[in-house]
Amino acid sequence: MSSSWLTYLPAFIRERVEGRQTLQNIISNAGWLFFDKVLRMGVGLLVNIWVVRYLGPDQFGMLSYAIAFVALFATFATLGLDGIVVRELVRTPDKSREILGSALVLRLIGGAASLVLCVASFLLLRQGDPLGTMLIAVIAAGMVFQAFDVIDFWFQSQMRSRNTVIAKNSAFLLAAGVKIGLIVSHAPLTMFAWTALLEIILGAIGMIVFFRRSGYHLSELSSTSVRCRHMLSDSWPMVLSGLSIAVYMKIDQIMLGDMAGNSAVGIYTSATKLSEIWYMIPMIVVSSVFPVVIQSKTEDELLYHRRITRLFSLMAALSLLIAVPMSLCSNWVVTVMYGNAYQAAGPVLAIHIWASLFVFYGVAQGPWDLAENLTRLAMVRIVIGATVNILLNYWLIPVYGPLGAAVATVVSQSLAAVFLNALHKKTRPIFYCQLKSLLFVRYLRGL
Repeated sequence: MSSSWLTYLPAFIRERVEGRQTLQNIISNAGWLFFDKVLRMGVGLLVNIWVVRYLGPDQFGMLSYAIAFVALFATFATLGLDGIVVRELVRTPDKSREILGSALVLRLIGGAASLVLCVASFLLLRQGDPLGTMLIAVIAAGMVFQAFDVIDFWFQSQMRSRNTVIAKNSAFLLAAGVKIGLIVSHAPLTMFAWTALLEIILGAIGMIVFFRRSGYHLSELSSTSVRCRHMLSDSWPMVLSGLSIAVYMKIDQIMLGDMAGNSAVGIYTSATKLSEIWYMIPMIVVSSVFPVVIQSKTEDELLYHRRITRLFSLMAALSLLIAVPMSLCSNWVVTVMYGNAYQAAGPVLAIHIWASLFVFYGVAQGPWDLAENLTRLAMVRIVIGATVNILLNYWLIPVYGPLGAAVATVVSQSLAAVFLNALHKKTRPIFYCQLKSLLFVRYLRGL
């Protein structure tokens, strides 16, 4: 998206945007990311609905269980480097080749180790389950190829997400076509796992191609032990935070599978897919403004706090616009989307959708935690939230099944993203900001 898009804006908006290059870059970058997510939400939702209907609650639950199990180990593959790498690229662009090279080496090692650890852990927990082992191994192999996502970090730091969008969406559309072919040909469950791996591989190849077109080559990247140690010293709290996030995002599916069976996992996951699809919205906004927020921290403290405040207000408005109608229409939405076989997912969706408010807040707080170097406090909040989630699941799942898992998710998300901020003096200002943001209409007008 180039500056030519300005000509399509109304005159009163164009006057506010013209001449403000930083704002134009943010809007352009956000536009491409929004296009990416809308395409995935539209095409992906239709294809996933077809897949869910085709597999049925039991087989879909089995696939969802495997995906959730792998997700627990994905944090070790990423090593919590995402935000760290973008921050370093913005601060020291002249060291970009060293930063990217070191991150790539770390991610490749982390991906390979996580693959082995994931499969070994499943074999210890579920011996004599060859189908489950196959699903886990194929899906977990994607963690190795996701190491090339470090290229996306460079595009993010340059606010050039257009390249990533084109590369990954090309792979996504091809994989969507393959899934449709699998359904038509009545393919077995394992083929859907292989298709997921194919999408990741093709996406990595596409990003490498765009990286070369930008004047960079993987062979030119360098890795130093000093740089690796420096990034790991900053990222280890994010590894624990990411693990905790994975726990309270995915452990409910694993515990449901072990305590209530695959069908319960299928019912619960079908509801959470309709709830979590909205989580792309804060990620779009935050990934676009993240470099600007970090930069304003060193330039103007007042502007920095104003941008953080505006971000929370926007998150509150967007999340409530989603949660209220989805909760009221949950039974109708589930029946239309998945059919009568998934009717039990309606009440689950009505509860789980309210986690979006706290997820939006949590994503918006990410840049603030990094800019203020409070990643360790973020880790503590998330660990507490994950612990509460596990305890609530043990208590609620045997009695309420998928409904209990949904309640556990909402409660633990609210603690980790909002209420635990009130307990520490360094995060208390953010807690007050989050409370004020619920009056988003009045608050946005005052900014």
